[in-house]
This record gives sequence, structure tokens and C-alpha cells, in this order.
Amino acid sequence: MWVFRFLFTEAARLVRSIEGRRLLWLAFQYGDRPRNQAVDVTFGLYQFRVPDALSFVWQYREIFVDEFYKFSTTSSNPVIFDCGTNIGTSVVYFRQNYPNARIVAFEADEQISATLQDNLRKNQITGVEVITKAVWTNEEGIWFGSDQADSASIFSQTDRKLVPSVRLRDVLLRETHIDMLKMDIEGAETAVLTDCHDALAHVKNLFVEFHAYLDHPQTLAEVMNVLEKSGFRYYINTSQYRHAPLVNHRYKGNDSMDLQLNIFAYRS
Repeated sequence: MWVFRFLFTEAARLVRSIEGRRLLWLAFQYGDRPRNQAVDVTFGLYQFRVPDALSFVWQYREIFVDEFYKFSTTSSNPVIFDCGTNIGTSVVYFRQNYPNARIVAFEADEQISATLQDNLRKNQITGVEVITKAVWTNEEGIWFGSDQADSASIFSQTDRKLVPSVRLRDVLLRETHIDMLKMDIEGAETAVLTDCHDALAHVKNLFVEFHAYLDHPQTLAEVMNVLEKSGFRYYINTSQYRHAPLVNHRYKGNDSMDLQLNIFAYRS
């Protein structure tokens, strides 16, 4: 019996919860759709337009099943800054779990931001301030290139364009407290966090998706130095298991990155 439980732990975990069962259904319904083709996806009470079905399924798992963005707060009106909102899946989670939260959503890509705002409107998700700008270290704009549906990056050379930016440090310093700062900005996180090193004292919880791009320095130490000096405790994980990592220097055949980590930082 223990062998069976060991082999099927993950499947058993999924079928025990509503969100897990929904993930399996989403994977069955949409997982084999052609990449980078827009499709309407239904999940629970919501219907979203998504630019890439497989990316959405992966988002759903991280956000609703594994609950990467869940945090504790004593505030009845928590403040949430969502940097790199994409199409709004994270906003749905935040609104469901923190119904009275003030949510500020930053999305750099103009087309993705339009999809985000349309998804919010048609699902009657209100009270979200959407800022169609990249969070960055200044307000002079930043060059972004497209790789895949959910991974436009400052390091990509494909279809590069200048997008408007906002200096996140200035935005943070205007707040008295921030309950959750989520940062999924595809490679810009090291520069932004370094610039914000003196503006994080009133941030209670922080999620950072860290990326290391090929042919560019790996800057994890810089990010962790900022978090440690700001007084955060942290936990790090990765979903990219790699067999024989001293030989296999890439994961999942990725042609742009050789490392992606999830960093969860909090104040105890």
C-alpha cells in the first residue's frame, strides 16, 4: 500500500480538493491546445480570454492549487501590489481571498493589459487599479522583447519595443503599509529590488519569481542580499527538476533561461 501511495501522492493530492480536480479538468480540456493561440477558458464562475492555454493551466496550478500568493493579514482592507499581473488570474485569487483588498495591478504589455482589463470587466471584478506600465528603476521607459505568451523580457531580442515604466521605489514609498507585493517581471526583478532596497520596510509579504537568462550573470545573491538586509525571512523552491544538473545546464529545453526560482519572503 505504501508503494501505491508513494507513486500516486500527487494525483491523490489533486483529486482531494476542488481546485485540484478543476486543474485536472483544465489540463484535459486545454493542455493540448496549440501554443500561443488565444482561447476562451472557463474555470469556476469565471470565463477568461487567454493568449496561451498551456501557460494559463500552469498559472492556475501555482495560484489556485499551490496557493503561491496566499498570505496572512489582520487588516480588513489589505493592500496588494501585483507587479506583472498578466491576464488577471492572480487578481481573481486575491479578490476571492481578500474581498476588501485594495489591488494595484501593473502590466507592461499593452495587449496583455487590454486582455486583463477585458477579463476583469466581463467577470465583474471591480476595485482594481490597472497601470499599463512596467515596474522599473526609472520613468524613462524600458525595452521589452517577446519570447512566449507569458514571458516578455528585458533580455529578449524578439520584437523589442519601448514600453512606459514607473519607478516602483517611488510608488512603494508613498504607501504606509503593503500587505503583499507580488513580483513576476521576467528578469527585471534584480534591478528593481536593488533599487527598492530602502523602500521595503513596510512590505509584510513578498513573492518574487526569479529568472536567470542565458549569457547574462546569475544575480540571485543580489536579490537575497536585499531581502536579508530588509529583515525578511524567506523560503525558496523551484518546479524545474533537472536530472544530472552538472551536465544538464538547462531545464525543459528552455532556450532563454537556465534558472527559475520562486522566492517567498515574509516578516515573522
